[in-house]
Amino acid sequence: MSNKIQKTNAARLLDQMKIKYELVPYNFDPEDLAAEHVAEELGEPIEQVYKTLVLRGDKTGLFVCVVAGNREVDLKLAAKASGNKKAEMLPLKELLPNTGYIRGGCTSVGMKKHYPTYFSEEMQQFDTVYVSAGQRGLQLKLSPIDLAKAAKATFAIITETSKS
Repeated sequence: MSNKIQKTNAARLLDQMKIKYELVPYNFDPEDLAAEHVAEELGEPIEQVYKTLVLRGDKTGLFVCVVAGNREVDLKLAAKASGNKKAEMLPLKELLPNTGYIRGGCTSVGMKKHYPTYFSEEMQQFDTVYVSAGQRGLQLKLSPIDLAKAAKATFAIITETSKS
């Protein structure tokens, strides 16, 4: 049995774009898909482990927000950034049919179709960040600038600025 990590669709797309990244496996718990658990498994600060959320806007339809694991997307700010009046989280049952990814394995690179994508602006302060590689138990470690290029993302204010 080979111990080689299977490349995901997201990793293959990064290869095609000649973007440098690292595939980092971790032990996932299907009962605990929280970013905190991922950060703990990776031994990395939660501020550098990002989660990918899919939302539906009242004007533009689906769009993607990527925020730090210790933050929540602010629906009003996300709506504003994406040109909507209102936005809501996409129901879980609609995630796989729309993106090709499951909860805990959703990433902004290589979805079934491209949706407008917004990265939380504080991501830019890090040299590298972690995001799902497109499957549970595997993260991509790469530069936020390279990730934004691959996901055709815009940096925006999409989380509350003051964390309570």
